Amino acid sequence: MTRRTLLFFRWGVFAAACALLYLRLSGHQGNVPRWEGFITALSPFPYGIVVVVLGMMVLNWSLEARKWQLLVRPLQPLGFVRAFAGTIAGTAIGLITPNRVGEFAGRVLFLEPEHRVQGSFATVLGSLAQFVVTLLMGGVAVLVGRYVHQSHHLLTHAWDVLVWSTLLMAGAAVLLFFSPGVFGRILLVIPWLRRFERQALALERSDGSMLWRVFGWSAVRYAVFTLQFALLLHALAGVPLADAMTAVPVIFLVTTLVPTTALTELGVRSSVAATFVNGDASAVVLATALVWMINIVVPALAGSVVLLVARIRTTPEGT
Repeated sequence: MTRRTLLFFRWGVFAAACALLYLRLSGHQGNVPRWEGFITALSPFPYGIVVVVLGMMVLNWSLEARKWQLLVRPLQPLGFVRAFAGTIAGTAIGLITPNRVGEFAGRVLFLEPEHRVQGSFATVLGSLAQFVVTLLMGGVAVLVGRYVHQSHHLLTHAWDVLVWSTLLMAGAAVLLFFSPGVFGRILLVIPWLRRFERQALALERSDGSMLWRVFGWSAVRYAVFTLQFALLLHALAGVPLADAMTAVPVIFLVTTLVPTTALTELGVRSSVAATFVNGDASAVVLATALVWMINIVVPALAGSVVLLVARIRTTPEGT
């Protein structure tokens, strides 16, 4: 990557992120809550809870940065500040790609050029860990709703199929995560990745104890953003905290499995949340929108600025 290409890339990501956020938040794409009316209807507005959730956002992305720091340490030891900068820079690129799959591209720019390809595979391994946790917890939550609470939303054979298919997918994903060499070989089925065979197969050297720590950080991070959403549902929609903690994993499960783009993600999340949460639909949508803004929009804006100002090398050392 040349310096000119990097410059265009930085400003392109910044402009695209700003444009997409404007379209999403201005309501031009529909299904966006009218913030003023919702907030006015809530008196008093729970500003204290929102501040707590904002603080948890920093913890959320700090945990993700720590996880990524562990994954790339065998390639290039990173300080926590640079790992955190790379993580939030990734959110800016993730915002403009379907299902945020582009997050890894922003992160690996913070590695030395010679480590970026292998760092991409390590980053994907971290995403797999988070996916495994989402599947496991979502499957458990559906089981609880189906067989314990006997929720009317879940009393269908279709949900029985979802429960067991989710748990089967989770089991397969667990096996892949803890067998990174096999995971690397599966990635090589994708034709354009075959030229990176050496870097993909290097996943086989991943340390078992490191994998368990990454999985643990993924679980803790999942608990943090689940609690964020549950707190807002409780504060804004009056949903009992226990019910919210059961519903939120199902929402995350469904939205993870549904393909989205930056312009549709909020609408999909809001629709799914309104379906699975028993409460005032407007308040549920507001809680969903606030979580999206706090956990995605704020880091993406910060990350786009980080991409503009960070020192990023364009050539390998010694060239």
